[in-house]
Amino acid sequence: MKGIIGKKIGMTSVFGADGKQTACTIIEAGPCVVTQVKTAESDGYNALQLAFGDKKEKHSIKAEVNHFSKAGTAPKKFVKEFRDYSLDTKLGETITLEIFAEGDKVEVVGTTKGKGFQGVVKRHGFHGVGEQSHGQHDRQRAPGSIGGSSYPARVFKGMRMAGRMGGDRVKTKGLKIVKVFPEKNYILVSGSVPGHNGSIVLIQK
Repeated sequence: MKGIIGKKIGMTSVFGADGKQTACTIIEAGPCVVTQVKTAESDGYNALQLAFGDKKEKHSIKAEVNHFSKAGTAPKKFVKEFRDYSLDTKLGETITLEIFAEGDKVEVVGTTKGKGFQGVVKRHGFHGVGEQSHGQHDRQRAPGSIGGSSYPARVFKGMRMAGRMGGDRVKTKGLKIVKVFPEKNYILVSGSVPGHNGSIVLIQK
C-alpha cells in the first residue's frame, strides 16, 4: 500500500473545466524518509517506517538519535508505519508526493477536532422534549429516561449520554487528488479530511 505522512494546511475550492466548484483540502505531503524496513523474516510482517518533520537533536533522546542516524537523517517529529508498501525502497530513501498523480483515489487518516464535554443534542443528535409548558422548564436539551427504575434498576452499557466528544481516529475514504504541486509538496484532495489545520494525517493510496 502506497502512503505518505502529511500536514493539513487548510481548505479552499477549485473550479473544473465544466465550471463546477469543488471543495478541497490542502495537504503538505512529505517529503518522508524511510527510517526502518521491516520484513516478514525479521519482524513477522512487511512494512516501511516513514518519518516526517524535523526535530532538534537537543530535544531528542539518545535512542531516537541513534535510530535516525542509521538512516542517515536528522531526528524527526512524526514516525508512522505503512504495511505491505509496494515500492522497492531502501533505508534512508526519501518518499515524495510523486507517488501520487492527479485523479488518484486516496484514503486520509487523521484525528478529529476535540470538542470537550458535550450534551446529547450535540454529541448524538437528540431532539430534546419539545416546548416549555405546564411547569416544565430547562428540559429542551435533556436526554430523557436512561433506564427503568425497579427493573433493570441500572443503566445499560453503551447508553448514549453526554460526555467527551471528538479526538477520535477517523479514516475518510473515496477522496480524489485534484491537483499536485511538487515544488511546494502540496496536494489538493477533494472534500474535507479529519483534524484541525496543522494536524498530522496519513494519506494512503
